[in-house]
Amino acid sequence: MNKDSLQFFKELIATPSPSGFEMGIQRIVRKKMETFCDQVRADVHGNTIGVLHPEAPFRVMLSGHCDEIGFMVMHVDDKGFIYVAAVGGIDTAVVSGQRVIIHAAKGPVPGVFGRKPIHLLEAEERNKPAKLHELWIDIGAKSRKEALKVIEIGDYATIVSEIQELRNDLVSGRGFDDRAGAFVVVETLRRLKEKECRVGVYGVSSVQEEVGLRGAKTSAYGIDPHVGIAIDVGFATDCPSVDPKIVGQSALGKGPTLHRGPNINPVLGRLMEDVARKRKIPFQITPEPRVTGTDANVIQVTRSGVATALLSVPNRYMHTPVEVISLEDLDNASRLLAEVICALKPTSTFIPGE
Repeated sequence: MNKDSLQFFKELIATPSPSGFEMGIQRIVRKKMETFCDQVRADVHGNTIGVLHPEAPFRVMLSGHCDEIGFMVMHVDDKGFIYVAAVGGIDTAVVSGQRVIIHAAKGPVPGVFGRKPIHLLEAEERNKPAKLHELWIDIGAKSRKEALKVIEIGDYATIVSEIQELRNDLVSGRGFDDRAGAFVVVETLRRLKEKECRVGVYGVSSVQEEVGLRGAKTSAYGIDPHVGIAIDVGFATDCPSVDPKIVGQSALGKGPTLHRGPNINPVLGRLMEDVARKRKIPFQITPEPRVTGTDANVIQVTRSGVATALLSVPNRYMHTPVEVISLEDLDNASRLLAEVICALKPTSTFIPGE
């Protein structure tokens, strides 16, 4: 991965973007897309769409969601302590003791998640994680009135976690699900700008995936693509306690993951595997016996149906502040997508069995 791309990825990770509050990160995505796309636009839902060859009748949609899990302010008590609800799939076991930022209209407000000290917990309390409503955010306010001078009910909050470089080209941080996918979408557009491409390419930094795949649904309806590829993270099994017998086998550093199953158009799926082998791009296969919990789910059933595939970046510790991925996998993901799109023809058909 070149230095400019790595810097862009780090900027994406550093920018908090809870589901439903994606404006800040979309400004960064749009600014980057404008350097090499023919068109860049936003829709009413908040999706950012970069387009190459908009005049082409055959349309390919790439979708990587930019939103992350987070919290919403629900209540402030008389002493100024703030109670929140989850936005997306929060694991409460990793929340206690975390630093947070509340994204208030007047500017970011730092705080910490607090709970009763372990010394004061009853025996049965020590053996189970606290429920989210039993935790609170402490911003240092002395009263409800003081707290409400700087934050409002309904404000979003995110955990603070800096990106950290590990050994063997691995990095750790929060929001790789699915900031990694949004990055791959932008990188694929960048690579395609320098290649001969015979189809229109619509790269979407989609919103609100974590609360129901909503951005991909509306953007796919508007684009009306012939081919749609979702880019997300997948469960890496090369760490303790993640069973490949249940989720399939996937390891960091061995390439992006392609998928097989009812959510994947078999013609498009085979094409992606064939291109990877021809171009000697490493990849892995994960079976998906049901529809996936990704943007591919809703893209596939848009309008009269879309030839859909899913490409995943293997990820350890998903939905925690210390997700871990391989930068090499990230780079190979955009390499593969660019080569697949270059292999498409305006006459390509994806009807199974023909």
